[in-house]
Amino acid sequence: MYYYPQPPFLLCLLGLFVGVTCGLAFQTMLKQKLEQWSKDGGKKNLAQLENKELQITYLGICLGVWIFLTGGLGLFSINWIIAVGLSLPLTIFTTSLMWTQLIQVLIQIQEGGSKALDLDSWI
Repeated sequence: MYYYPQPPFLLCLLGLFVGVTCGLAFQTMLKQKLEQWSKDGGKKNLAQLENKELQITYLGICLGVWIFLTGGLGLFSINWIIAVGLSLPLTIFTTSLMWTQLIQVLIQIQEGGSKALDLDSWI
């Protein structure tokens, strides 16, 4: 008789919970930093707003995504070592692209204000 392991639903839910809670904390902190930058008259460089708190919450998002992807691959009965090995580079690649895109958006806001992000003008 072959034993089917229990699917890691709890691992997926844990990863989702960690990612969402850290994402909400990241959103709140980023809004506060942008409001502070706006009140200061835009004298500081927006790309330098990244501080320890923002980086820690972003790493929490990365951890949540990694756990969620590992659990999602585990749902398809993929070996844990393979699931971790596949989800780690995918998580690192995706989250590093998102971090660089966030920095580029902050630079665009600093140079051209909020009108620089107006996507309706491209239509």
